[in-house]
Amino acid sequence: MINGRDEPVPLPDPTSMATSALTIDILVVPRASRTTVGSMVGDRLRVAVTAPPVDGAANAAVIEAVAEAFGVRRAAVTIVRGEHGRRKTVRIEGATPAVLQRLASGR
Repeated sequence: MINGRDEPVPLPDPTSMATSALTIDILVVPRASRTTVGSMVGDRLRVAVTAPPVDGAANAAVIEAVAEAFGVRRAAVTIVRGEHGRRKTVRIEGATPAVLQRLASGR
């Protein structure tokens, strides 16, 4: 008897519980002439934004640029580490490794 009933409680499908999230290291280039996401600098994905690194403007621009590049909502992108520096780690909910491969190869 489970939960006061005779039948077992069905467990959720593990594949439906899995979230596809990527955690990647990026290198931010603030005050760039245009916003771009792509090309690798060492082991980091380069993200150039036009915003200056003042009052969180560059961080907001990074979140917007990364969300657009990966095809997710801005709320799906969070800065995990490096909020006050150029080297950041971001987590992207709903992103796929295939998109990262495409961006890293410059296509």
